[in-house]
Amino acid sequence: MADTATLFNRHIAARPAQGSTDRPPPVRHVCVVGGGTAGWMTALMLATSAYGPRLQVTVLESPQVGIIGVGEGSTPWLRGFFEGLGIEESEWMPACNATYKSGITFKGWSTRPGFESYFHPFASMLDNLTMHQFVDNVHERLGGADVHAHPDRFFVAAALARQARAPRAPAHFPFDVWYGYHFDATLLGQFLARKATALGVRHLQGHMRQAVLDEAGDIDHLQLDDGSALSADFFVDCTGFSSLLIGQALQTPFISYAENLFNDAAIAIPTPHEGPIESQTVSTALGHGWAWQIPLTTRCGNGYVYSSAHCTADQAETELRRHLGLLDADVPARHLKMRVGRMAQQWHRNCVAVGLSQGFIEPLEATALLFVQRTAAMLVEVLERGDLGPAARAAFNDTMKQRFEHTRDYIVAHYKTNSRTDTDYWRDNAENLHLSESLQGVLMTWLSRKPLIAGLQAGRFGQGYPVVSWYALLAGMGIFPDADELQPPSPHQARHDLAAVDDFVRRSALNFPDHRELLGHIPPRHRGSTLQLYLW
Repeated sequence: MADTATLFNRHIAARPAQGSTDRPPPVRHVCVVGGGTAGWMTALMLATSAYGPRLQVTVLESPQVGIIGVGEGSTPWLRGFFEGLGIEESEWMPACNATYKSGITFKGWSTRPGFESYFHPFASMLDNLTMHQFVDNVHERLGGADVHAHPDRFFVAAALARQARAPRAPAHFPFDVWYGYHFDATLLGQFLARKATALGVRHLQGHMRQAVLDEAGDIDHLQLDDGSALSADFFVDCTGFSSLLIGQALQTPFISYAENLFNDAAIAIPTPHEGPIESQTVSTALGHGWAWQIPLTTRCGNGYVYSSAHCTADQAETELRRHLGLLDADVPARHLKMRVGRMAQQWHRNCVAVGLSQGFIEPLEATALLFVQRTAAMLVEVLERGDLGPAARAAFNDTMKQRFEHTRDYIVAHYKTNSRTDTDYWRDNAENLHLSESLQGVLMTWLSRKPLIAGLQAGRFGQGYPVVSWYALLAGMGIFPDADELQPPSPHQARHDLAAVDDFVRRSALNFPDHRELLGHIPPRHRGSTLQLYLW
């Protein structure tokens, strides 16, 4: 088993470095082009690197270009980012209308009886006491025994989300839950900007007209609309889908994932939000994609991610409005186009792309900010090592390629395993044969009724996500023998006392506070021992 302390330590290693170094920085001036969450998070991590004020950081932000601003959910990695900077939740969360996130509920992705909805949990220390029962029952059901193997019953995070409880227990309950957040993306970018400028990051308002290359093909300087030039040693492209530096100036090829991720457009419609706040994102399958529901303290973020090859923008908006009960309401909708895939190189010459400029995998598992955080952390690590040579670039790009492809595989698995037949969209996803060898290995192993654990641990397939995530997905979608193939379990197959599991989950959840009440009075983080979990 791989314990989560290891994963947690890797996460902490990905935060901005502390301390200082006597070595001079390999570059003196880094220019981040583009603001928003990606630009300001990168600038903040650079400003808090081991070089401190000896590394000049400039953020060039165009007043003519807005931000996407609808990526409002995170993975648990964001928690470590703020903890690494010493920023308390009581400071940043109210400033960003943020709420806690225990995981994601998927509604309507499966039509298999008993599996029409499931919850993908974030890890908890308490899972150590229910994970074995869940995995054992999954294996028994795969083998044909009629035992309960739906993930929702086994994880405290699912109970917290359903009961509108915050995944933060009081200090006297020494069992941690590894949670994410929901937030207003625009406000988060503004908060990070204030933190970064307070640390000496230069904020320059201006619109880039052209990136001028030198004789070697590197970026020499930026020509601005007012006629001035902005020079730097190294550039970070945070210009969104436009990819003005890495794509347009440096002509880096883009690798599309359209052959197995069909969604390329989205619509966003906010609605008021009052009453209980469930600590979850909800993803509901619609006719040509899926709708998100993200609860903030002041509103609910709603949207529809869909395939423009399967329906028009007007059809998608009508479907979303019907889903929200807003067909006759005068509520504006915001339409967005998405470019799903990645740059062939995330680091090309003297430029690293961060955020949408480097690539994008549709927002199903809220990975966009995770890619920002990981890429910026890798950039800081490279700069602190002082090696910007070809080998360092190759290693950087290979790591990012693997991360993109591993994440893509996990997202594709959601679509491939759907059982809907009501539209061409869902049928096309289920019939999609453009699967990586790794994903084929996961699915073939599961369908052959063999445990995934050995293959995942050995790195033969399914990398990038822990075992519990794969089990929650495939079991939650009901990928088991049909009901008429199942047999009554033997005493050994039904060896786990599920009433005891229910009682444990119920009583554990009682230790966690009401979500909305906690958000009104967020306490300081308890600085206890390192999170110890088992993720298999």
